[in-house]
Order: sequence, then structure tokens, then C-alpha cells
Amino acid sequence: MRIAIIGTGISGMTAAYLLHGAHDVTVFEADGYIGGHTHTVDVAAEGTTYSVDTGFIVFNERTYPNFLRLLRKLGVSWQNSNMSFSVRCERTQLEYSPSSLDRLFAQRGNLIRPAFWRMVWDIFAFRRHLSDTAGLPETVTLGEHLRQKGYSRMFREYFIVPMGAAIWSAEPCRFENMPACMFARFFANHGFLNVHDQPQWLVVQGGSRQYAEALTAPFHERIRLNCPVRSVRRFPDGVEVEVPGVPTERFDHVIVATHSDQALRLLADPTEDERQILGAIPYQDNQVVLHTDSAILPRRRKVWASWNYRIPSTPQDTVVVTYDMNILQSLDADREFCVTLNPSGDIDAKKVLRRMVYSHPVYTPRAMAAQRRHGQISGVNRTHYCGAYWGNGFHEDGVNSALAVCRYFGRGLDDA
Repeated sequence: MRIAIIGTGISGMTAAYLLHGAHDVTVFEADGYIGGHTHTVDVAAEGTTYSVDTGFIVFNERTYPNFLRLLRKLGVSWQNSNMSFSVRCERTQLEYSPSSLDRLFAQRGNLIRPAFWRMVWDIFAFRRHLSDTAGLPETVTLGEHLRQKGYSRMFREYFIVPMGAAIWSAEPCRFENMPACMFARFFANHGFLNVHDQPQWLVVQGGSRQYAEALTAPFHERIRLNCPVRSVRRFPDGVEVEVPGVPTERFDHVIVATHSDQALRLLADPTEDERQILGAIPYQDNQVVLHTDSAILPRRRKVWASWNYRIPSTPQDTVVVTYDMNILQSLDADREFCVTLNPSGDIDAKKVLRRMVYSHPVYTPRAMAAQRRHGQISGVNRTHYCGAYWGNGFHEDGVNSALAVCRYFGRGLDDA
């Protein structure tokens, strides 16, 4: 069969990899590179070229089993990383990292602050009750749950919301609208609040681009870069894909591996189910800057972590988090390579290396309800949908989503 695949994020790449050997596959990509959020940038400094990841970075063996199976099939190597975390508030000057007692109390004055000790107590209390929280109805949001259980304001504003907003690249106010059960299950599975029994976090050696190149190598000539699809129109006997400036092409099936909002815009004739389901999972844009301005990190170097959440002096809607890529990727460089989301003008312009925009799904009770309706629109009208947004929004979810679509065509990881 002739199959069109729209998008080369993890889901689109995986679907094409699994299907290209048995079907005539054509892959459309609007950007000039393959990978979507898998975006490695080469930076020359001090006579060395560093391959710095700016989107997808970390994974682990416990919660990314199918992604790891894929890497093993491809012969892609990885190395150890970590998921240390810090918080700095520009208004109160508070900064800490829960990765060790020394870093937790990097500001020794916090040893005698009752509010800080209450936050620490609430961290352990929240961890103890994770299984109860995971069993809550999907209609109960995280914000509602935290208020109902009487967790302290400091715990909410300086720990749980910063950590969650950083993980999901979500606006702090929107993040509190996430179902509490979804948050709790994710944290429990990943061991984020555990002192022990945390998974070993990993990164792709040489940058995540290495896996994207290996994954697409068998069908690279079937990928059309800088080729944005304008519309998809379905008929009883086929699907038409329209790209500006070229003749409309006809396929037997189409796999839409874009974001949910993009998928809905592509459809020339969306059904009511497609409008309801795809429209229930919105995305938000995040401005992303690759730079070497370490001034945006916590003032105390001992607090520097893999993920550094910043609370601005004046409230803003967007999440501000800096990934220290030297720590995450073990880059042996004299300068600190950082990736910051939504820096709001705080970075020295002379130290900016690249600017990008990435979009991330926003999870609400309505979005979770829509996820369960995937089968109502995928595999219908010769149209199939895959993307990380059908799960928690991460690489493993993208792979699993592609596997679900490929099962329709009788293909799986063992068939590639």
C-alpha cells in the first residue's frame, strides 16, 4: 500500500521505520531537519565541536522499554546522565537543590526557617500518599488536590509546581490543571521523589541526533524535508495529500504524526469526533534558547543542577527552566552550555547560540478523556494518528503511539 506519513518526530520516524519494508512509504516534514523535538545543534568552541541537545534529552530503562528496544535494534549507544533539580526565586532569593542535604540547605539560614522545614515535610508526605493520589478520579486536578489536603504554599510554589512545570514544559498556572492522578502515576513510575530506587537516567552518546539518523537511514530517500502539508482530504478509495507548489498526491492511507492541533488543521473534512478529540488536547509554545550565559543559573554553584527552575521577580505565565547540558551530556567544556525555556530577556545576547520554538501538550481532565477515544478516530477514514500527546508527552509515549498505529498494518518492533 502507498502510505503517507506526516511529521518526523519520534512517532513519525518510528512508524516509517516499521512500515517501509512492507509498504510504499512517503514521509512529509515541514522543517529542514528530521527529528521534531530531537534536535541536536553543533557548537564550535575552543577548537572542539560539541553536539548539544536542545529538545529531547534523557530517558531510562525502567520507563522507556520500547524506546530502548529501538535503540538496541539500531545499535545506538548511550551513557549515564542524571535528573538533578534546583529552584531559584528572584523575588525572595531562595535557592536550593533537593539532590543532597548540603544542596538542600545551601542557604544555611533555611535550617532555622519553619516554612522551609514544612516544605520538606510536605515533600515526604506527598511521596507517602502517591498511591492514594494515583487512584483519584481524573476530574480532580493537581491544584485542587494540593489545596484540599492542606499542603503548604511553599511546597506548592517552590517545589511541586516548579518540578512538574519543568518536566512537562508547562505554564505553572496551567500545570495545576493537570489531573492529580496522572501526575502521581508518572512520579511514582519514575521514582522522582524516592531517595533510593531511582532509575539511572541516560542520554544518547554524541547527541540524540545519532538515533534519529540511524532510525531514518533505511528510508532516508523517502523523506521530503521543507515540505509542509497544506491539507489532507479523505475519500472512500484513498487519501489526497496537498503540498503547496506540487501536484496533489494520492495514497491508500495517511498517518498523521504531528501535534494534535496541527493534525486538526490539516484535515480538509474533519469529522465531529476528530474535532472533539483532537481539539481537547491543546499545545503551548515555548521559546527555547541555546546559550552560554551561566548567570541564569543559581548564584551558588553547588546548587547548579541538570534542571534549574527559575521563579522570576515579577509573575509571568510561562515556565522558565534552564537545562545545564554540561551536566546532562557530560560535556567537557570551559563554558557552560545551557538550554533555557522562556528566558524573558535575561540572557546576554552575545552569548546566545541559537533560538528555537518547541510546542508541548497541555494536559487537563478533558485531554485525558480524549486520549481514551483514540480508537474512535484512528484507523477510520483511512487515517491514523500517532504522537506522544496520546500518552504523557515523552519519547516512550511517541514510540508506543506509533506501535499502536502500525499494528493496524500488521507490523511491530520484531518485524523491522
